[in-house]
Amino acid sequence: MGTLLQIKNLKTQFFTEDGIVRAVDGVSYDVEEGETLGLVGESGCGKSVSALSILRLIPNPPGKIVEGEILFEGEDLLKLDEEEIRHIRGNRIAMVFQEPMTSLNPVLTIGRQLTEALELHLKMDSGSARKRAAELLEMVGIPEAASRLNDYPHQYSGGMRQRVMIAMALSCNPKLLLADEPTTALDVTIQAQILEIMARLSQELGTAVVIITHNLGVVARYADRVNVMYAGKIVEKATAKDLYANPRHPYTIGLLKSVPRLDQGRKDRLQPIEGSPPDLINPPVGCRFAPRCAYKIDKCLTEDPPLMPAGDNKHEAACWVMPTIDTPTNGATPAPVGPAPVASS
Repeated sequence: MGTLLQIKNLKTQFFTEDGIVRAVDGVSYDVEEGETLGLVGESGCGKSVSALSILRLIPNPPGKIVEGEILFEGEDLLKLDEEEIRHIRGNRIAMVFQEPMTSLNPVLTIGRQLTEALELHLKMDSGSARKRAAELLEMVGIPEAASRLNDYPHQYSGGMRQRVMIAMALSCNPKLLLADEPTTALDVTIQAQILEIMARLSQELGTAVVIITHNLGVVARYADRVNVMYAGKIVEKATAKDLYANPRHPYTIGLLKSVPRLDQGRKDRLQPIEGSPPDLINPPVGCRFAPRCAYKIDKCLTEDPPLMPAGDNKHEAACWVMPTIDTPTNGATPAPVGPAPVASS
């Protein structure tokens, strides 16, 4: 299994009247062929902007990719002209957006929206494209698919519209699928169905998937590896198993402690992360999480930590302290920087 996508030192900024918003600030990561990568973080951390940057869908103005490389199958997408990148979008790299109702054109039928990409990228005639469109709807679980091609988006439920978005994204058998909060605004049972469809089709088609979410349960169930983002930077990288068993960045620890767990009693209250995310126009000096961190030391306030080894399986964390989930806080001696202890089974 080779490397499909390499993002190197990606910086995407928005130029506003108040100043420069550093939405993505030096992000680097890889996506392997056929794997599912989770990109996790709270709203405003840069997850969606990083995905839109891959397809060069950042609105300009006010946004601009100011630095970095995005290598897809060895080709730098940032060096392609507009015509060349259009042949990549929806064909070799596809995206499922957050809001299916606003992503679908309300005045075009579902069938027309599905056949457009097939005719453009695969050069199908209208008859073949329509037949393929019906097959795609059946693939994502929409009954009576052939007759539903003539319907408009408002005639579909939220879950069905999201299934249509997945069918559109996978219509040209892309190598990479970017799923940006694919279950937003859907009820829990429909969320599970949508995620299962994506996982099944990914396995059947060999498509690599980047799931962008703030839902740690989704990541635990479907991701092979996880990147945790905070304030425009990646602060921890690990396999899903390692991340949940032994998180090493205080922000990741905070995220895990704030999630309800069935194996904890009622006396074990959720522990929220105090404070608010920083202003990305004027981010704090040093570690951007330091103002909210219960483990910080003096060095955290002056020097921004790079990603450093934090254990086995290429586990990395951007932290000078690297606590474990059981490390005491409130001025107690922090855990030393170094490899994480092996989690017990």
